[in-house]
This record gives sequence, C-alpha cells and structure tokens, in this order.
Amino acid sequence: MHIAMIGTGYVGLVSGACFAELGFTVTCVDKDAGKIARLKQGEIPIYEPGLDVLVAAGGKAGRLSFTTDLKAAVAHADAVFIAVGTPSRRGDGHADLSFVHAAAEEVAAALKGYTVVVTKSTVPVGTGQDVKRIIAAKNPAADFDMVSNPEFLREGSAIEDFMHPDRVVVGAESIRARECMERLYRPLSMKGAPVLFTGIETAELIKYAANAFLATKIMFINEMADICERVGANIEQVADGIGLDKRIGRSFLNPGPGYGGSCFPKDTLALVKIAEEAGAPTRIVETVVAANEDRKHRMVEKIIAAAGGSVEGKTIALLGVTFKPGTDDMRDAPSLVIVPGLLRQGARIRAYDPEGMEEAKKLLPTDGIDWCKGAYEAMEGADLLVLLTEWNEFRGLDMNEIRTRLRTPLVVDLRNVWQPEDMRASGLRYVSVGRH
Repeated sequence: MHIAMIGTGYVGLVSGACFAELGFTVTCVDKDAGKIARLKQGEIPIYEPGLDVLVAAGGKAGRLSFTTDLKAAVAHADAVFIAVGTPSRRGDGHADLSFVHAAAEEVAAALKGYTVVVTKSTVPVGTGQDVKRIIAAKNPAADFDMVSNPEFLREGSAIEDFMHPDRVVVGAESIRARECMERLYRPLSMKGAPVLFTGIETAELIKYAANAFLATKIMFINEMADICERVGANIEQVADGIGLDKRIGRSFLNPGPGYGGSCFPKDTLALVKIAEEAGAPTRIVETVVAANEDRKHRMVEKIIAAAGGSVEGKTIALLGVTFKPGTDDMRDAPSLVIVPGLLRQGARIRAYDPEGMEEAKKLLPTDGIDWCKGAYEAMEGADLLVLLTEWNEFRGLDMNEIRTRLRTPLVVDLRNVWQPEDMRASGLRYVSVGRH
C-alpha cells in the first residue's frame, strides 16, 4: 500500500517514518522546500529520540521519501493522511483549521481512483465531515472515504507510542474504509494492539477527551501538592496512595509547574470551545485551563518567596526550559511564563537545557538571559538554582558540586527530582513541590 502523509511536522514525520518501518511505501509532503531538502539529506527538524535512525532506515529501504509535489504523491496513494498543524486560533481559542481546509482543497484536486482520506491532525468534532464536503465540492467525481485516526504520541516517546500503542482509534463510515485501515494497522494489531473502530465524530472527540482527562489529573495533583505544603503532608505518598487504586492509576500524578507542549494547552481550550458551541459547557475543563495558566504565575511567586521575598539583582541558575524532557519543543512551556516573570522582578538568568536552547532563544527575551553550555556552568556564582524540566542528566548532578558552584546554597526543584534528605545532607537549602 502507498501512503501520502501531508505535513512533515511532529505527527506527520513520526507517523510517516513508522508506517515505512511497518513495510508501507510512504511519501511525506510539505510546502516548505527548504525543509524537504534538509529531510532528503537526513536532517531531522525536530528532536525525537530514534527518529533520525528510523528516517534513515526508511530512506535506505526505499519506502520513505520526501517531496513538495502533493499532486503526484496523492495520485499514487491508497491512503492520504492530513497531518498539518491545528494551533489555537488567535483571539478566541478555537482550533485553527485553515491548514486542514487548505490541504483538503489540494488533496481533492489530486485524487485519482479510490482513496481513503484520513485526518491525523487533532481536529474539533465535525471536521471530518467538513473535509468530506470540501473534497466533494472541489472534485465531485472523487471516489473516496473519510476517516478520522487521531494520534496519541507523547513527545520523547513517540516512536514507542506508535509501535506499541495503548490503542488505535479509527473513525470510519464504510466497510471499504475500515478494511483499508485494518490493513494499515495489521502489523500492530497482530502484536496485540487494540484497534477501536467508531464513527468519525466519536473518534474526533476521543482525542480531546483523553487529553482533557490527563490535563485534569495534572492539575488535580498540583492542587493536592499545595494542600500538602500547608498541612505538612507529602505529595509523593499521597500520589502513591491514590494511584494504587486501579480506578485512578499513578500516571500523571506528578506535581510541577503546569502542563505545556503541543497538545494539552490547545486541546483543552479547543474542547471548551467545542462544548460551548454544542450547548454543553465543560466546567471541569474550563477550570483546568484557568488553573494551569495560574499555576505558572504561582511558580514565579514560589521562587521569589524561596529567595527571601525578592529576586531583584539576583542571578538564578535555571535548568531546563522545554515543556518536558526528551524534546526540544517549547510550545506553551512553563518557562515562557516563569522566565519573563523572574526577569520582570529584576533577576538575571543563567540557563541550560540539553536540547531546547535554540528554540528557546527564539521565544524568550534576549536581555537578561545568559545561555550556558552545561548545568554546572549555569550554577557558577548564582544566588539560587531552579530546576524546571526533569531531564535525566540533572538527576545525577553532584550535590557537593552544586553547593560549591552556587553563591548561596539554595535549590528550588519544581519537578521533585531530588530527595529532600539528600539535599539537606549536602548542606543545601531545598524547596520542592508538596514536600517538606
């Protein structure tokens, strides 16, 4: 089978490379000629562990190629995946579907023979039917079926998530389309991956519902952490205690500075808008969205309080700026609120991130931040250390070295990476989240 993957962003590139690994012939399409040229040379535009190896293997096997020629790619495809961006629309929070609609117009003009058109992008309920109408209007003779196949890829673990998914969700209306998708996912279903077939609208909503539920777990445990700090309880033990309940589970019960990334912020906001338009307001999700934004500002206050009530004229060593480890993604990262907030209070930042600094430089202020080549360099002469992203390399830092490098032995750990007793034994004053 031949697949055309429209869009070589995070979802499109990972999905295309994985489908090629499963034995299908995949052509990835993008309008950005420079990006396509770099991909042909083996340059990967995003940081995702193992993706460079997978792309190289697909190219060497002749199953993965890159082009700007959408018309040719679609004409030879049995399935066309639309995997373009759906960012939050400026001003109202709705998902911006302009890239999806534009791709549908181009796909419609290029279709030849029966084709399954698949929305892989995260899209509001009803988008599949919209795309179907666009294609039918543009090309009334087109022989196609519409399918929704939302992605559930975690940045930093995307290849593992594709190859060993918790589930594959497919929204299809016809037996023909279902059979096509069954063939595409047979290499995974044969290994035990559950494939759930639903209607198109149901599949679209599943993605938003899943992300909203996980975001809710994050904000719930953050609020429990705040209570722990006030009453002397330990949030890690609280999380273990409730997480052992099979109905709850331990995952996503780790307190921190709030969620970020390419999915949770825009998807929770989009779900709120979908619900409003449907006349079924989601009060829980609305509160989660507001609480997450507030959380980032409260972390600024937490750092300032730990520093004695002011960071004016102080130098802060900041470890990690990406929204999570294992990626260079800065979209809606807590650092985009926390760092400017500290700068406004008169602090100077010495920052280090293993993968995200180049992206961060494009989004954070140019004044007041010194970018360092390593964690210890960032600490040199700083008045306090703030850990913001839990990269594994930070877990193994030497406590005595931290104390030696810092001007003042103060550490604020917003991810609970280190143990309080270890830090104190090393002579460091240690502030974490929901622990004493």
